[in-house]
Amino acid sequence: MSNGQSNGQWYPPEWPDRIRALAAGELVPATPKRAATVLLLKDGADGPLVHMLRRRASMAFAGGAYAYPGGGVDPRDEHPVRWAGPSREEWADRLGLADPLQAQAVVCAAVRETYEEAGVLLAGETADTVVGDTTGDDWEKDRAALVARELSFADFLDRRGLVLRSDLLGAWARWITPEFEPRRYDTWFFVADLPAGQRTRNASTEADRTVWIRPADAAAGYDRGELTMMPPTISTLRALERYPSAEEALAAAQEQGMTPVLAQARLDGDRVVLSWPGHDEFTKHIPTAGPEGGTA
Repeated sequence: MSNGQSNGQWYPPEWPDRIRALAAGELVPATPKRAATVLLLKDGADGPLVHMLRRRASMAFAGGAYAYPGGGVDPRDEHPVRWAGPSREEWADRLGLADPLQAQAVVCAAVRETYEEAGVLLAGETADTVVGDTTGDDWEKDRAALVARELSFADFLDRRGLVLRSDLLGAWARWITPEFEPRRYDTWFFVADLPAGQRTRNASTEADRTVWIRPADAAAGYDRGELTMMPPTISTLRALERYPSAEEALAAAQEQGMTPVLAQARLDGDRVVLSWPGHDEFTKHIPTAGPEGGTA
């Protein structure tokens, strides 16, 4: 979806009207749903590559935009789960959550959604192993049952005698959908290296293509207006550009700030000013009326 600018920043055309309604006290913000998304990395000839998917144009939200595998927390992600890596309490501290079970659910959602959407499973038979192949009819049957919510991730791991490898994830950023958006998510972004022996595939019904791409190349495509992305996506890509290997990017995760980024909007004369604190490149000045509507 074009926004009338030279880059590929995406936002819905109805946002200006909703921003004005929020400013007028006519809009009650929805409560964000917890979610997780994972930047899968692997080393290429010229540095790390990141796995991205393109959302189908028919999707109600961010259709045509490039993103990473991810999705909302399933309430059952808080169920007792076979676990390896940092404790739930350590994860709660890292993710900025008071409840260790909520932290478990976010980490669990990250691992589960990566398996559901990319066919990659960050789990192993022991705390220091990881499965090497997740292809085959029996794996696909379980993956489909997870997608349909017929099977919880905890039961899936139990059935296969696997433990969730939380140590294979690094928390990278946290973004919260703006208050004027009806579909709101409090999303934690993670990085992870593609496990040896596994390969990604487009297992998502929400995506029409997937790519492995250098973060710098994806960012350049965005800058040219060829690849559409939401601010959290391009922001995390730019942050990854400086790391020469997937291993170094994962090691750098502990250094990343996890203060939530929440868009702000204000009225300035006949324009709406939309900004993301700490991310000036995404500031937009949107006319409050006119034929272009929300595409300024």
